[in-house]
Amino acid sequence: MDSLQGGKAYGFLKSQQEDKLSSINEAFLSDPQYAEEEDLASKLEMFKKKYMEFDLNDKGEIDIMGLKRMLEKLGLAKTHLELKKMMSEVVGGTSKDTISYNDFLDMMLGKRNAILKLILMFEGMGKEQEQKDAGPPSRKTFSDLP
Repeated sequence: MDSLQGGKAYGFLKSQQEDKLSSINEAFLSDPQYAEEEDLASKLEMFKKKYMEFDLNDKGEIDIMGLKRMLEKLGLAKTHLELKKMMSEVVGGTSKDTISYNDFLDMMLGKRNAILKLILMFEGMGKEQEQKDAGPPSRKTFSDLP
């Protein structure tokens, strides 16, 4: 196994990571605390994909650079201080420099409204909206101007 090529090693690492996150999803699916959650399995699958996309250190955690990249991709660049504040909201005020998948799921499924949760939910709603608005835009008139 020690002679893996870069791409194969990366793929192996990602599949190991996905297995680990899937087992965490299984635990959330059997957790009575989330039994009332609508479409829990599909939500967990979506959260897993989103989480893996921004786990840049490939350690199964999102660090500050991963969070920065996530928000930049959404068109919401933040300062280092804002990122640290968002991170502490997600992990419950502790001074950790990474967001674990459990922290991420607790934030997305929990009652606490972290800024990051609102941003990700808003982004999800925006995507649904984009799909509905297929076709040419409506014709604008002078009365439409602000």
